[in-house]
Amino acid sequence: MQYLLLIYANEKAMLSAPKEAASQMMGAYAAYTEAMKNSGAWLASNRLRPTSEATTVRNPNGRKSVLNGPFAETKEQLAGFYVIEAPDLDGALSWAARCPGAAHGSIEVRPVWTV
Repeated sequence: MQYLLLIYANEKAMLSAPKEAASQMMGAYAAYTEAMKNSGAWLASNRLRPTSEATTVRNPNGRKSVLNGPFAETKEQLAGFYVIEAPDLDGALSWAARCPGAAHGSIEVRPVWTV
């Protein structure tokens, strides 16, 4: 079954982290991604640009509304994602617990409803 691992983190802390800390985190993500690829679990992943570059679109009653930035102010922002293949929820949760982002933020695990 496919699962989406949504990585939430404090964007301000990430953007203001010292270069050495940011480099270490990128190395940890590279190792994590490589482990997923080697196991066959990895399907896709990417890092997201800051919420300051986001655009939110709504279309209530056919009237399009476009807002610059994120829709809601929150303590943590969506920073990236992984799409993985796991035999079950326990397998997906195991990968989520190993994600470097779990040490500083949270990882939401969602089953993918394939169409």
